[in-house]
Amino acid sequence: MTNVVTFLRALISDPRRVAAIAPSSPALASAITAEIMPHCAPVIELGPGTGVFTKALLARGVPEDRLALIEYGPNFARMLQARYPRAHVLQMDAAHLKSVELFGGESVGAVISGLPLLSMPEDMVAAIMEGAFAHLRADGAFYQFTYGLRCPVRRATLDRLGLKAVRIGGAFANMPPASVYRIRSRPQLRVLRKESISRDSSALQNLTASGTT
Repeated sequence: MTNVVTFLRALISDPRRVAAIAPSSPALASAITAEIMPHCAPVIELGPGTGVFTKALLARGVPEDRLALIEYGPNFARMLQARYPRAHVLQMDAAHLKSVELFGGESVGAVISGLPLLSMPEDMVAAIMEGAFAHLRADGAFYQFTYGLRCPVRRATLDRLGLKAVRIGGAFANMPPASVYRIRSRPQLRVLRKESISRDSSALQNLTASGTT
C-alpha cells in the first residue's frame, strides 16, 4: 500500500517523469534483471521508483552497498533511503549522471533503467545513455524496459554513440505489457575502449614509477 500511495503521489505531481499507470510488476523486475549476477556489481539503477527492480537486484545477489540508486523524485528517494540504507541513493536528474563519481571511480557491470525514455526529449535520452556508458565497463550492459513496440532509444542516437540494442524478453503480465532491451557498445568500440583503458593504465604506472625513482 505504501508503494501505491507513493507512486500515485508522484504520478499526480509529475506525470511526465513517471509515465506509467502502475508500479512495475515482479514479472517485469524478473525479466529486466535476468542476466544480472553478483559479479556484475557494482550496479547503477536509474529511476528505481518504489524499488521493485532494486528488490530483484538484491535477490540476484548484488550487495546493497554495491548499488547506486539514481532517483529524481524526492518522495521516492526518501522511501528508497529508508528501505535500503546501505545503498548509494542520489536524488538527481539522470541526465547529469556523467558528471557524478560513483564507487570511487570503479566501473559498473550493469545499468538497470526504469526511466520513461519514450516521454523524454531525445537530447535528454542521449545524455542519459552517454552518462551511463561513461560508468559502464567495456563489456557492461544497459537494460531498459519499454511499453512501446521498439527500443525507446532512437536508432540515430544508438548509431551516434556506437551502441546496439537487442530485445531480450518481456513481461506480458505487466500492466501494460512491456519489453526489455539490452544495450551494449558495439564490438569494435569495446575493443577501442579496452585499448584506451590499457594505455591509460600503462601511462599511470610509468608516471608512478618515475615519481618514485
